[in-house]
Amino acid sequence: MELVTGALGSVIPKLWGLVKEEYNLQKGMKEQIESLALELESAHAALRKVAEVPPDDEQVKIWARIVREASYDMEDAIDTFLVRIRGREHASPDRLKRLMEKIGGLFGKAKARHQVADMISAIKKQVDHMAERCRRYNIDDVMSRSAAPPSTIDPRLAAMYTKVTELIGIDKSRGELMSLISSDNGDDESNRMMKMVSVVGGGGLGKTTLAKASYDMLKVDFDCGAFVPVGRNPDLKKVLRDILLDLDKKMFMNINMDILDERLLINELLEFLKNKRYLIVIDDLWDTKSWEIIKLAFTDNNFGSRVVVTTRNLDVAKEVGEIYKLQPLSYDNSKKLFYTRIFGGEGKYLDNQPDKASDKFLKKCDGVPLAIITMASLLVGKQREEWSDMYKSIGFGDKDNRHVENTMKILSFSYYDLPSHLRTCLLYLSAFPEDYVIVKDILIWRWIAEGFVHKKEGKGLFEIGEGYFNDLINRSMIQPVESESDGFTVEGCRVHDMVFDLTRSKSCEENFLTIIDNSEGTASQNTVRRLAYHNRAAKHTHWVSQTDMPHLRSVISCCCEFDTRVPFLSFKLLRVLSLEKFHATEDFNLQHIGNLLHLRYLGLKQISSRSNLRRTGAHPSNGKMSCVLPEEIRALKFLQTLELSGKAFKELPSSIGLLTQLVCLRVNIGGFETSYGGMLGTLTSLTSLEELTIKPNGTCNSTRQVLRELGCMKELRVLRVCIPHKIDKGVHRDFMESLRSLNNIQHLQVYGYEHFDVTIWEAAGFFLPRHLRHLDLDLNWLSRLPSYCISPTCLPHLSYLCLNVKYMDEVDLKALSGLPELRFLRLRTLFTVSLNIPASDGFFQKLRFCVMRYSMVQFITNEDSSVSFHMWNRHEGDVPFGSRTKNRQCRVAPTFMPKVEVLEFMVPVRALNDGNGTCDYLGLERLVSLRKVRAEPDCGGAYVSEVEEVESSLRHAAEVHPNRPTLELVRSASPLDAKMRSAVCEQETGVDNKV
Repeated sequence: MELVTGALGSVIPKLWGLVKEEYNLQKGMKEQIESLALELESAHAALRKVAEVPPDDEQVKIWARIVREASYDMEDAIDTFLVRIRGREHASPDRLKRLMEKIGGLFGKAKARHQVADMISAIKKQVDHMAERCRRYNIDDVMSRSAAPPSTIDPRLAAMYTKVTELIGIDKSRGELMSLISSDNGDDESNRMMKMVSVVGGGGLGKTTLAKASYDMLKVDFDCGAFVPVGRNPDLKKVLRDILLDLDKKMFMNINMDILDERLLINELLEFLKNKRYLIVIDDLWDTKSWEIIKLAFTDNNFGSRVVVTTRNLDVAKEVGEIYKLQPLSYDNSKKLFYTRIFGGEGKYLDNQPDKASDKFLKKCDGVPLAIITMASLLVGKQREEWSDMYKSIGFGDKDNRHVENTMKILSFSYYDLPSHLRTCLLYLSAFPEDYVIVKDILIWRWIAEGFVHKKEGKGLFEIGEGYFNDLINRSMIQPVESESDGFTVEGCRVHDMVFDLTRSKSCEENFLTIIDNSEGTASQNTVRRLAYHNRAAKHTHWVSQTDMPHLRSVISCCCEFDTRVPFLSFKLLRVLSLEKFHATEDFNLQHIGNLLHLRYLGLKQISSRSNLRRTGAHPSNGKMSCVLPEEIRALKFLQTLELSGKAFKELPSSIGLLTQLVCLRVNIGGFETSYGGMLGTLTSLTSLEELTIKPNGTCNSTRQVLRELGCMKELRVLRVCIPHKIDKGVHRDFMESLRSLNNIQHLQVYGYEHFDVTIWEAAGFFLPRHLRHLDLDLNWLSRLPSYCISPTCLPHLSYLCLNVKYMDEVDLKALSGLPELRFLRLRTLFTVSLNIPASDGFFQKLRFCVMRYSMVQFITNEDSSVSFHMWNRHEGDVPFGSRTKNRQCRVAPTFMPKVEVLEFMVPVRALNDGNGTCDYLGLERLVSLRKVRAEPDCGGAYVSEVEEVESSLRHAAEVHPNRPTLELVRSASPLDAKMRSAVCEQETGVDNKV
């Protein structure tokens, strides 16, 4: 199902499935279904054409809306039929196979055939109605006219002619970009090479303005230059002609370049540029295919030429070369720009302004210059007292305002550049509250449940959906949110307020989603298919039970309260039910949830309640409410994703084992009160068991049975499992055997409190699956590194690794350093390890985050250009950090950790001083990509002066590093040294320290 094409993407394959699987259709029915499928494929193709350009013609909009709505009704009819056929029988997890064979046993052949005939007849009437409207409106002719490019003025044109004196907050970014473009590193040969730089960022961030300001200042140092805008769907011949004209207008003005094709224009450029040092800016490039052609015109003539490309697409930026990521304006510069645009003069009225009112606008703009200018334009001439009222009504609906209109156009460029399936996925984000952190995995599973993600040969649905998510990030439509624990893993996303307002506007325009915010919302007059509740009190949510919404497909609620029974019986077609952070009064219950036979996604997260009524789907537990999923959940044969979290849930129903279509089970409820025996083994289609928590006081036999049954889930992709206290080696062995069967595992997290004995792994002949990308054994101490299964050969795709290993040696560390795709490493060891790396060898080549808990680190480049790497633990070995005999002047670029951006380590201050060690020569400058250092001085047993000396040395190391990395100092102290710790905490340690 897609925004533009409705549910046609799902309906068509379902119709073909009926033809393929049912051999007892009534006479002529098979031919009718085939004819319908072909007719719908034509309509599908026409709608995709509509999607390529904004449909300005009202007739096209009406026709497209009719087709979309009809497609939803068609899918509802087909799915309702399939639900009836399925009954209480098990079904194949991913196909309609054998469903039609069961018609006779369930309803009788005659009745089933009659149902199929009625369904097909109803769909045929809808298709005929659509075709008639298409002919009546002459849709094909209208779309042909709409496809022609409109003759409008590019709203970004003004950015190219903004005076430098009018620019605010650009000095820092302009200096950084100019430095990157110039990059004089003292090597004449490398400076003479042509260099290509990309500037990447979202719409309205000021890429064109920055590139033009930098170009104007640098072009005097070049023989010739050109600044050429490209845009979406460019005419490449025009782009190449514009470059020639910008380079030398006099020379090329009188040449009839219209007769030249791309090849001849490229030849002209190569000839003109071959003996010149040139600076060329290609502004607003959208796709890599255009870049592949344009770059053919740029010759590397060893004159130090430069090419700069601005783009919203990270994939394009990567193809160009070095990347400069443009950041939003700081708060101070945002405020300065805001007031300057309102009051007309730089610095005017900056004092004593209504900060609370302006802060709301600035928060919404989030440092995006275009948004700031747009918001400020709406306040020009308004009294200060009116600002708060203006904020409440602010949006992008005021098309009469020139700035608002331009902003909408610029954002729409990005929106209409998206493929139709990505537009649907983007608009779905409007179902979440503003400024909400949207969890990536759950979002993808909802996309799948909604039908936005379609199968491709050789790829799973989640993998395809993850590609959609990454595409939206790369196109600067959403902002990635990284994990707070590691700063590496992208766990979710945010939507910038400007983009959020656009998605809300488009959702409303297309009747994609009905949103009820606070207490202001009312029911939509259109057919409601998706409904989102945000921040609603109980007295404002009861109306949903009184409103007839027979076509409702999705209910998404966040931060709401329900005081009546949710009318599940009214929502026969519901596919997605997500209740998050909601408060349920004593009347709320899940009693009839088994009636939602179409349900694909059920999410109940962070539920709290004052109810204590067992009879309504809850039961008392120590005086607190406890929710229970009813056993009737077994009727949800289409259910793909079940997510439960929060203290309100204490157990799972045993019938969950009958949900054979379940592909994602995410449960985090702090222990189950039900037996797992024989249940998990029936969930053979499970591909993402996010967390399985075994109750600590469970019997050894029940735990063993659960761990054995994990091996039945052959398609499992993600597994997080807690190993409880006091289990014997036999249970460990069973767990190892289960893991051996999970060949598709990509993400494995094992945590608990028992020490893993590596001999158990060895005895079981255990090897981790080669496809593993994420391995986290963070809470378990391995006695030795199992190098026979954690090595470059065994895990060629591993990118994330957390390990606690008691004993390590140089061989073990070398094995880890050779993992070819490793980007994140968190390692704790109780031993000192040293590793010497020859200059010709590359180790930790892709590592970006290096976290060495319990260890102090040192990097030294030796006279023979080799690298010495030391990890020192204070409890073992001599201090290696006092030597000053190493060659600090060696200029050979080491190949050790060339991409590490973040380094974390511990400094045992007392032990370091006792061993006459120092932090003066850590060798951090050897890490050429370093951006952040997080050091933990262990203050236990040390004097204040010793701690301050160490911290001073660390600050100096950060200051002299070429990258000037940020330094974070986090003091810790031994529990036996409480007095000293208190003394240290009272000292003034600066803004970088966290005591």
